[in-house]
Amino acid sequence: MNLVLLPGFMTDTDLWSDIVARLAEVGPIAHGDLARDAAIADMARRVAAEAPARFGLVGFSMGGYVARAVARLVPDRVEALVLVATSSRADTLAQARRKAAAVAHIRQQGYRGLSRAAIVQSVHPDRAGDGALLTRIRQMGDRLGGEVFLRQAGQARDSDRDRLGAIGCPTLVVAAAQDALRSLDEARELRDGIPGATLTVIDGSGHMLPLEAPDALADAIVPWLQAQASGASTIGS
Repeated sequence: MNLVLLPGFMTDTDLWSDIVARLAEVGPIAHGDLARDAAIADMARRVAAEAPARFGLVGFSMGGYVARAVARLVPDRVEALVLVATSSRADTLAQARRKAAAVAHIRQQGYRGLSRAAIVQSVHPDRAGDGALLTRIRQMGDRLGGEVFLRQAGQARDSDRDRLGAIGCPTLVVAAAQDALRSLDEARELRDGIPGATLTVIDGSGHMLPLEAPDALADAIVPWLQAQASGASTIGS
């Protein structure tokens, strides 16, 4: 099975570096480009246009919103869907205000990278002093730069809960038990809203699952994807 990997907010292909070799056991890997568009729907159209004829999707955080949009846009092409540390909820008013304030600040002062506070919030509390991990997350944001930040932070993040039932491909939802950004309730909403979806919860990780717990994440999704590739569907299990 061809796989297309979709990163999250201000993350790039390095998000997947610790897991990509394991994912390659499933099939050829491509990386979706979410850096050039300012709306989920436009990102989804670009991913669909650049993807193989048929493929599985692995979407992290913001990439999970895009992955679901792709699955609805080209349902005959998406063979399997993995949603990692994501949600179907719209931004809360507080989240929207924080993003708007960040956009306004960067337009006035310029982009100086992701704040340490924001990065620390995205990882397990025990990793808050892990300088290598925090630097790695910051460097992804530095590589993408201010224009990408403005596009991604400036978008309206709408709920798609009323459209989850339109997703017809096998779906695996993966959540982190200590995710401070996306709750287990949000993961359960995805599982319950997508027909036949299953949920796996990984303990000991914050939001940045592909970097914090790559082995556990690979153990959760690679056998599942291989089962879909071989036609042994786990829908309803």
